[in-house]
Amino acid sequence: MKHSILLALILPLTAVEPSVRTCRILFLEAPASAPTSLFLFDGSESREVDLPRMNFSKVYSLPAGALRLHLLSTALDDPEQLPDGAPCAKVSAGVTDFYLLLTSDPENKVAPVRMQAIHAGSDRLKRGQMLWFNLTRNTIGGTVGSERLVVQPGARTVIDPPARGNERYQVDLGFRIPDEDHLYPLCETKWMHDPRSRSVAFIIPKAGIRTPRVLVFPDFRDDEQP
Repeated sequence: MKHSILLALILPLTAVEPSVRTCRILFLEAPASAPTSLFLFDGSESREVDLPRMNFSKVYSLPAGALRLHLLSTALDDPEQLPDGAPCAKVSAGVTDFYLLLTSDPENKVAPVRMQAIHAGSDRLKRGQMLWFNLTRNTIGGTVGSERLVVQPGARTVIDPPARGNERYQVDLGFRIPDEDHLYPLCETKWMHDPRSRSVAFIIPKAGIRTPRVLVFPDFRDDEQP
């Protein structure tokens, strides 16, 4: 279920080819046995990339044009030697910036991951805003600072900055189980707002537990215009 939802969450891509393209990587819910780095092959060359668990990777620059990306356990520079079954994600020519979202796939013998490319250009997600992905079967709703949040199962949404400056703001969220009207508490807490940074939040299911988990990751770019 989680992987099929991830496929549906790839954002629409534009047709204008970028002059600069960047990427950040996140390994969501990686098991302890998962690799901490792999080689990202862009069709002509490969580079070693980090696979952080609790934050986005550093920013990687990638070539322009349509790309078919693969993750490999060893470096590769010859497309003819690409092993069958290597994890793959396509990126259209107009994408200026994207996230590579990884999930565990121990069945894959080339590299034990699945990968999805999610468009996240600054024209779509601006500083201070939050991009929310609901990877569960539950409807999520409540307040995030000054903003109202409602995310349907398998959906995504962007909300405006929940606060104005560097300050703490209240978060009160609940969730509904499919076919039930009761609103269950999800989280009641305070988070810190950084107006310089955009943020990406994932609501994910937990095996054997009814209550979903909320993970929020800042994406600060010091060379980005406000």
